[in-house]
Amino acid sequence: MKMDCPVCHGQKCMDVINRTEEIPYFGEIMESLLLCSSCGYRHTDVICLDQKEPVHYSLQTNVQRLNARVVKSQSATLTIPELGLKVEPGPKSLGYVSNIEGVLERFQTAVKTAMNLFDDETSQKNATIILEELDKVRSGEKSVEIILEDPFGQSFIAHPDASKRKLEEDEIKKLKTGFITIENDEYCE
Repeated sequence: MKMDCPVCHGQKCMDVINRTEEIPYFGEIMESLLLCSSCGYRHTDVICLDQKEPVHYSLQTNVQRLNARVVKSQSATLTIPELGLKVEPGPKSLGYVSNIEGVLERFQTAVKTAMNLFDDETSQKNATIILEELDKVRSGEKSVEIILEDPFGQSFIAHPDASKRKLEEDEIKKLKTGFITIENDEYCE
């Protein structure tokens, strides 16, 4: 399919390619690719089509576990409690496949980006400390817990030492993205 490019505003110069595929251990996904032949703009996205049981994974890091596979869907929340770091899904949240080291690198990139927005010394100092702590985790000098929570069950940490359990109803309600529930019995039959 061809469409107009939102970047260069060229008419019918953007190819839109969508395809579905079955991924082992993950389910059915839809890949979307937007590619402008005029300006080179490119956007890719992977959307999970299967919904599974809400899931909570956690893994304590060490040097041997940095290569543990992480599949994070667009609906998942990633947390490193010891460092006060959390990535919650939003309207432009994307899913990805990485490993623990790649997840740590993504957190580092996000902290560095946020540092450019801070204008006070305290925030700059705190961000610097977090970056130093993330470096220690990546080198194996420090261990932290990586928590991955997905109310739609499309995410996982593939490692034999990863802890997996079903998310409880109250945990789902605390997540930024979760099931919509009706609390008032008046509307339930």
